[in-house]
Amino acid sequence: MLVALTRPVSPSLAECELTHLPRQPIDVARAIAQHAAYEAALLALGVRLVRVAAAPEQPDAVFIEDTAIVLDEMAVLTRPGAVSRRGETAAVAAALAPFRPLLQLDAPATLDGGDVLRLGHELHVGQSARSNAAAVAALLDWLTPHNYRVHATPFQHCLHLKSAVTAVGERRLLLNPDWVAPDRFPGYDTIAVDPAEPAAANALLVGGAVLYPEHFSRTAERLRRSGVRLLPVECDELAKAEGGVTCCSLLFQDP
Repeated sequence: MLVALTRPVSPSLAECELTHLPRQPIDVARAIAQHAAYEAALLALGVRLVRVAAAPEQPDAVFIEDTAIVLDEMAVLTRPGAVSRRGETAAVAAALAPFRPLLQLDAPATLDGGDVLRLGHELHVGQSARSNAAAVAALLDWLTPHNYRVHATPFQHCLHLKSAVTAVGERRLLLNPDWVAPDRFPGYDTIAVDPAEPAAANALLVGGAVLYPEHFSRTAERLRRSGVRLLPVECDELAKAEGGVTCCSLLFQDP
């Protein structure tokens, strides 16, 4: 069964870390409602939810994806690039411990899970302000014996690699070609976001369906025309905190 770890929206969400977006008012009550609808969408797709305890003092805690990389053989606890977020990992580690052996990144490595795009046994790790070469080196050491390949992948103009590219099918990617080069992903078909929606590349593939932000209607139409089965979710309030649909869960198979 597919499991999703999620974490509640913090009442301090408006104090979140921001890198590429201007700070603007966030309606926390609306963000909470959007997160609840997101969880309901996962449940509708047959996913088992495991909710990690709330962290009211940690504004970005809802973006649980950044705290770990969950593979079939193990889970790697990250060391987030923003110092303010490093307290988020302990509770996630406790939630993951029943499912996977745990490895922990240590200094000087920094890594946000949003910078890691897993495509089968290949991991593309975004070269960003949040994720560094020491993290890539550690992943290479740990994962190469398990037949994973780790690539340092450059991108630009956004916070995380998965703001620029995500999977929307077994061999199909949605990406912004101005933010990440399509030739970084040989053997994959690519769908480009609508130019009017540069931030529209973040999608969450769950089985045969894709959870997708409702507010990116032009790119959604491109995806539908390409045969992608979409499950639209409202998440524009969470997007003000530089969050996307991949950010709000950690998905993995329960062995």
